[in-house]
Amino acid sequence: MLRVTKLTDYATVVLTVLAARQGQVLSAAELAEHSGLEQPTVSKLLKPLAQAGLVASQRGVHGGYRLSRDAAQISLIEIVEAMEGPLAMTECSQHESHCGIAHQCGVRANWRLINDVVADALRGVTLAQMLRPPSPQPPNAPTRRREIAVRVAS
Repeated sequence: MLRVTKLTDYATVVLTVLAARQGQVLSAAELAEHSGLEQPTVSKLLKPLAQAGLVASQRGVHGGYRLSRDAAQISLIEIVEAMEGPLAMTECSQHESHCGIAHQCGVRANWRLINDVVADALRGVTLAQMLRPPSPQPPNAPTRRREIAVRVAS
């Protein structure tokens, strides 16, 4: 199963709390309360989010955290990469691959294509969009699918 880690999921939740309170400075305790997460977990999330420049910290009596820029300017790929590092569906999807069979592999190009499609999809969704609930689908509406042109390497 392919999924983001719990910490990445929780980081998105914490960032949406900040996005919903644009410009406000919230302490780790307040973020924990509003997100429903434990304070140690929130504190653990804030460090990589600050290092990635997604949140800014403010010291002092009324200190805490706020988004470093507007939620519409923060994409999901930034959140994923802040928490997990560069997106790579497989070892060979990375530009610096350490795969022992990369020189003779027939599927590497296709994995890279798939990796790029997933990265583009994550780039196309902003934190501001994550605040809005998805539009309800009519009961018998066809599932929206996106076709991906894949050329099998030989």
